Amino acid sequence: MDISMPITDAFKKQIAQKRRLFFKICFKCGVRNPIDATRCRKCKRDQLRLKNRSLGVKK
Repeated sequence: MDISMPITDAFKKQIAQKRRLFFKICFKCGVRNPIDATRCRKCKRDQLRLKNRSLGVKK
């Protein structure tokens, strides 16, 4: 089974993109938090940023 096959179903692709791109990152500890979070779940700081969602080729 090849895991690197692209997702062709539009609904499954939308679910995968939402799961992979829509969350917040803590500035201090770098942990992933839910998109609706106001404080970090690990260090309890309120300094969160959105995940960078720019699409493109990695350099």
